Amino acid sequence: MQRLRNNIRDIPDFPKPGIIFKDITPLIKDPATLRLAVHQLLQPFLGRNITAIAGMEARGFIFGSLIAWELGLPFIPLRKPGKLPYDVQSVAYDLEYGSASLEAHNDAFSANDRVLLIDDLLATGGTAKASCELVEKLGATVEACAFVVELDFLEGRKKLFDYEVHSVLHY
Repeated sequence: MQRLRNNIRDIPDFPKPGIIFKDITPLIKDPATLRLAVHQLLQPFLGRNITAIAGMEARGFIFGSLIAWELGLPFIPLRKPGKLPYDVQSVAYDLEYGSASLEAHNDAFSANDRVLLIDDLLATGGTAKASCELVEKLGATVEACAFVVELDFLEGRKKLFDYEVHSVLHY
C-alpha cells in the first residue's frame, strides 16, 4: 500500500482554502501502480455475483472502466447533467461547497443487476450516496461501493451505512 500512497500527492488549498486535495494523477500515470490500485479495488469482489460496474464522473470512470474490463462486465457512467444523449433519471445532492446532481440513462441497468460502484475518493459521502440512490432508482441493487482513497475524518462512510464499503487507502 505504501507504493500507492507514494503516488498520491497533496495539493493544499484546492478547490478552496483549507482543503488538501488528494491528487491521483501520479498514480494513474504509472501503469504498474495503476494496475496495483485496480487489483486492490476489485480483490474483495472476485467471485461475487456482480453484474455491472458503475463509476461516478469523472475519476470513477478511470477505475470503474478498468475494473469492468478486468471482470468482463458492462460499465455504466454516472454523469453530470446534460452529458447523456438519451432519456435519463437524475438524483440531486449537496456537496460541502455547493450542490450537484448525477444522471444515468433510463435503460442503464436491469432489475436483476447487482452493481459495484467505483470512485477514486470517499470524502463526505454525498456523491457516493447519490450514486447508490440513482442506481436503485433505476431498479438495480447496489452490491457494494469501492474507493481508492477514503478520508476517514470526514466520515463519509456513515452516509453509506446501508452498503458494503471497501477502501484501499485511508487518510
